[in-house]
Amino acid sequence: MEEQRAVAAFVEEYELNGEPAFRILDLAAEVGEIAADATDSTDYGAKPDELDVETDEIGDALFSLLAVADALDVDAGDALDEALEKYEARITETGSAGSGS
Repeated sequence: MEEQRAVAAFVEEYELNGEPAFRILDLAAEVGEIAADATDSTDYGAKPDELDVETDEIGDALFSLLAVADALDVDAGDALDEALEKYEARITETGSAGSGS
């Protein structure tokens, strides 16, 4: 995936390498920032039509996720294809993409 290669090059150029566990913790923090934007902008969900998530927060989460994939030696494109196939199979079998019963 081109975006994963770009993140890997950026991480290498600026010597931002880290252990996968720390990358995962960073990803959780970045997703938390998206949740914080959603929480704040919707008054804790009371006003869902006012949802406002900053695009740079989405970008931060994507950067972190691609850095996790790279640190784990996982091709993000292949992982995404696998997930799409899994969801499609679930929809075909159960009518829902969710894994819950």
